[in-house]
Amino acid sequence: MKFRKTSLAAASTVVAALFTTAAAAETVAFLMPDQASTRYEQHDYPGFQAAMDELCADCTVIYQNANGDVALQQQQFNSVIAQGASVIVLDPVDSSAAAALVQIAHSQDVKVVAYDRPIPDVPADFYVSFDNEGIGRAIAQSLVDHLEDMGVEEGAGVLQINGSPTDAAAGLIRDGIDSALDNSIYVTLSEFDTPDWAPPKAQEWAAGQITRFGADIKGIVAANDGTGGGAIAALKAAGVDPLPPVTGNDATIAALQLIIAGDQYNTISKPSEIVAEAAAHVAMQLINGETPEATSTLYDTPSQLFVPAVVTQENIKAEIFDKGIQTAEEVCTGEYADACAELGIE
Repeated sequence: MKFRKTSLAAASTVVAALFTTAAAAETVAFLMPDQASTRYEQHDYPGFQAAMDELCADCTVIYQNANGDVALQQQQFNSVIAQGASVIVLDPVDSSAAAALVQIAHSQDVKVVAYDRPIPDVPADFYVSFDNEGIGRAIAQSLVDHLEDMGVEEGAGVLQINGSPTDAAAGLIRDGIDSALDNSIYVTLSEFDTPDWAPPKAQEWAAGQITRFGADIKGIVAANDGTGGGAIAALKAAGVDPLPPVTGNDATIAALQLIIAGDQYNTISKPSEIVAEAAAHVAMQLINGETPEATSTLYDTPSQLFVPAVVTQENIKAEIFDKGIQTAEEVCTGEYADACAELGIE
């Protein structure tokens, strides 16, 4: 496995380098895995559709979301092939099960662009994503550094909440978290693989660990904002005060509000539109019989991996609001207005 990362600052250059136009109108499918995270509906699909509209106004985009159902995604996959899709951008519900989908597509001369989550067992035609292992390492290292700055002593305990066991990207995030925690002065008290990335399942598990370990929990490394939010809900329900720092990933509006309020320590800003746009350019190159330029190789698949930024209270204004990723009108509502003002977010 080898890879070289691409910074978000260079994203526009990379996307421009991938630019091409379709020789003829084609059908492209954009198949997303679930609705547990709001990103697919609010950012990924709109970003992909907008890019396709610019690249090929006559092309048809079929968007479907499997809502966490492996069988449903297989039906959707077969359906878009039957509808004439020549390229399928696939974010798999189950990374292992997706290997069979790639084989089906290739048997019918349909190209597959793995998106967000890799497909380890059978190489897709291309893979576009953020650097998931780097994300895990970054959020965990950020927490470790914060605990050290707080004066938390060596040997103190943290909880680790991973993503779905059927998601290869979650496995990469877990590996990154492990690398940071294993090289830290802190001890992992317990860890959990969250089925389907479901926040209620993360909350239920965290509640049990709070009962088990109590004040020995000095921090929680959660693999995304949903699982982190579940952990925070469990801490509040148990009356824990002050809350230990909790990580996240995705920069959802709910997580940004929790960071502004001081309830969540960090998240990862990864504007999904950047990856969606890159996927659209790759799809058009494949349609035209061209070879997209890869800067990485992951699971024997040519890849483009983007490196996102860690966001805390210290840089949330610069990374999120000054860059226009979210607006104060969207985030600084109701009870969060005063806290936003204190951070200079207006």
